[in-house]
Amino acid sequence: MKTADNRRIARIATGTVIGGLALAVLAAPAASATTDCSPAAVDGTVERVTQQAQDYMNAHPEGNKVLMTAALQPRAEAAATIQAYAAQNPQQYADFKQILSQLGTLEQQCGVSVIPAQYKWAYDQFVG
Repeated sequence: MKTADNRRIARIATGTVIGGLALAVLAAPAASATTDCSPAAVDGTVERVTQQAQDYMNAHPEGNKVLMTAALQPRAEAAATIQAYAAQNPQQYADFKQILSQLGTLEQQCGVSVIPAQYKWAYDQFVG
């Protein structure tokens, strides 16, 4: 029963992050740069990166478990959990960081916010 509850919480947390990203994109103004910053292009990039992140976590269930555990912890504890996992799994950390860094690049190039404020600390902790 406890495992089922944890899975349900993990699905809710993942859905909330994805939903928050989608809402942030829809609410974000498009800034013009050399990158296509139209709402459709930004939305497409967020959708692609989100799918890449989900696919990567599905292929690395231990990393997914760590992120879901961290999502339920106070920030300081969550940061320590993420840092410990990254130290023990440097290649997975580098791979996942590369996937997520695309969102930071998108924010910088287009002047939009695609990472919901409540998850910005986690993004900053993980991607840096």
